[in-house]
Amino acid sequence: MNQAKDRRKSGNPAVRAAAERRVSGGAEPRITWRNWVGGARLRTLPLAVAPVAAGAGIAHMVQGFSWPLTLLALAVAVFLQVGVNYANDYSDGVRGTDAFRVGPARLTGSGLVNPKRVLMLALIFFGLAAVSGVVAVVLSGRWWFLGLGVVAIIAAWFYTGGKRPYGYAGLGEVVVFIFFGLVATVGTVWLQTDVRTQEAWFAGAGVGLFAVAVLVVNNIRDIPTDRLAGKNTLSVRIGDRASRILFVLCVLLPFAVPALFGFANPGLLLVWLVLIIVLPCVLIVLTAKTPRELILVLQLTSLAALAYGVLLGIGFAF
Repeated sequence: MNQAKDRRKSGNPAVRAAAERRVSGGAEPRITWRNWVGGARLRTLPLAVAPVAAGAGIAHMVQGFSWPLTLLALAVAVFLQVGVNYANDYSDGVRGTDAFRVGPARLTGSGLVNPKRVLMLALIFFGLAAVSGVVAVVLSGRWWFLGLGVVAIIAAWFYTGGKRPYGYAGLGEVVVFIFFGLVATVGTVWLQTDVRTQEAWFAGAGVGLFAVAVLVVNNIRDIPTDRLAGKNTLSVRIGDRASRILFVLCVLLPFAVPALFGFANPGLLLVWLVLIIVLPCVLIVLTAKTPRELILVLQLTSLAALAYGVLLGIGFAF
């Protein structure tokens, strides 16, 4: 008990949370696989799949498609996404940011798990992404991708990690657009072919805007708690109303891609079906009063991003 009391004075908020629970006599929760799966935030994985799907379709269009390289690109994207989710859990938890959040408890911030275990899991997934990337580079012979991979892992860590995380400075949306849009889409194409095509850049921008939209609606929900925690996201900086307008722009502008290339690629007409998901999201965001409504939009926008990337890939490929 004395040891628990000492830990209540720890500089680590996650350690303090666990100690407070023990001292107060609270029941020690049992960690299950559901806790770990929840920490992976699987609902964000469509943002990793969408750009690879779009890039693979464009690679097929220029007759450079490769199943092994596409699957390796997908592995890199998914492992990085899971890794950054665990890294965010760790960094926000030890920083104390999650002490202000509303919703399901995070692994680190709630004191459920030793922060070092969460950090180790993040590093494992970063390692898996690195291994997948190295295999892809060896098979493709495009050695410069190694440097890109290093930059991607660094960007993943410093989103909420380090002394000055860029996610706390309102730059998260910019980096998400670059890496989950342009880099992932164009990188998937260039990994498989030497053909340089403008379609890859436009597709990457469209997918990236959907990824930004997911982050924006998440941050709209968290504006009050992020402000308390000193987390100055873009939504905290520009305010609720401007953030909602930004969301609308981010989910509508991607349809410029099928509009521009639809005449040469009739299959892109399928992409317009994504509006069935997008338009209700726009309506809800513009009228939402509660976090529950915004959580629904977050889920639907993630689904829309996946549908957009897959249908974009199919449209360009066939």
